[in-house]
Amino acid sequence: MKPPAATPVPRLATPAAALEAARAYAAEIAPGAVERDAKRRVPTPELESLGRTGLLALTVPVERGGAGAGAATVVEAMRIISAADPAIGQIPQNHFMLVDALVRYGDVAQKELLLGEVVRGARFGNAWSERGGKHPLDTQTTLRGTDRGLRLDGRKYYSTGALTAQWVPVLARDETRAEDEARCFVYLPRDTPGLTIDQDWSAFGQRATISGTTVLDDIEVRPEWVLSFPHRRPADTFSAFGQVLHAAVDVGIARGALEEAARHLNAHARTWFEAGVERPADEPGVIALFGRLQVTVRAAEALLSVSARRLDAAAADPTPEHVDLARIGVAEARAAGAEAALEVSSQALDVLGSSAADARYGLDRHWRNARTHTLHDATRWKHVHLGRYVLDGVVPGPENPLI
Repeated sequence: MKPPAATPVPRLATPAAALEAARAYAAEIAPGAVERDAKRRVPTPELESLGRTGLLALTVPVERGGAGAGAATVVEAMRIISAADPAIGQIPQNHFMLVDALVRYGDVAQKELLLGEVVRGARFGNAWSERGGKHPLDTQTTLRGTDRGLRLDGRKYYSTGALTAQWVPVLARDETRAEDEARCFVYLPRDTPGLTIDQDWSAFGQRATISGTTVLDDIEVRPEWVLSFPHRRPADTFSAFGQVLHAAVDVGIARGALEEAARHLNAHARTWFEAGVERPADEPGVIALFGRLQVTVRAAEALLSVSARRLDAAAADPTPEHVDLARIGVAEARAAGAEAALEVSSQALDVLGSSAADARYGLDRHWRNARTHTLHDATRWKHVHLGRYVLDGVVPGPENPLI
């Protein structure tokens, strides 16, 4: 498979360089956010541009040509991008998880092949989720050994980023392995025969993710594309890393909604006739609302930052104590981020007047994006886990992939 980029992709060797690249990319995509949402446009050029930034290789180890960045850098970069457009911010979430899977569980040949693709600008899509299962890792997608070699069949939903990715990793059940190693990721090149991805994503928010249906029809699989991982393994931070990236999307939504509401207030809103002030921004009730929402967003941002640093601490010293603290910290950030996104995207509209309902401004997209993305996992269960930890010191076991 040919590298996606025609020119060398920069290696972002420091956190400062990575965050500078994220801010530049966010500024590039922000002006088109309303149009992409309104037209449900596939963000092909924007994602091609993302591949050229070097951000996709942030977590690839230095010895493999990447930046070797920690969670704190990646999370902040994704928060910055999500404040500009959370639909685009969500697309690399699974990419970074699947890079992490290779770093943790891949063999030397797989790292050389697949991480090499990432360093050249390739992006991993996502074909994990299925309908009807009771557990997030339940799958009816099957990798079989046949007289024609390995074959893959299945049907996936919510395939965020797969349509425009260079590789589409698939969660499957490997019938050639023992029960405790039966789940695997199959990394498929996007142009693999038998791989079809539909543009049937119809959610009212996060529209530009184009998280459609993936059909896998008797696909020929090379052994080097199969990444096996034990289902029964000690608790680690693999799932927590994926969760903290979701939290970064929510916190980005909250910040983006607050900043855009402030701009709209100053540019388009009218003063309420009873206020006795010249500008809506001088009305005490408006000032207090924006101050309160700022506290909400800053608190979510602070929890997000702390949780990312805990993940880095656990990576440096993966004792059970550090792993548990990291997983609990991510649950806190996830709960706070979801609540902040919903609160800010709704309440910030209260003082903007009728102009805020004009479709050309697209202010409703913030709430629609927040409501859609926060349905990804049940926030109430984050509170259950946190409450159990506070009361009894209990952290969910490694069988729970959402904490």
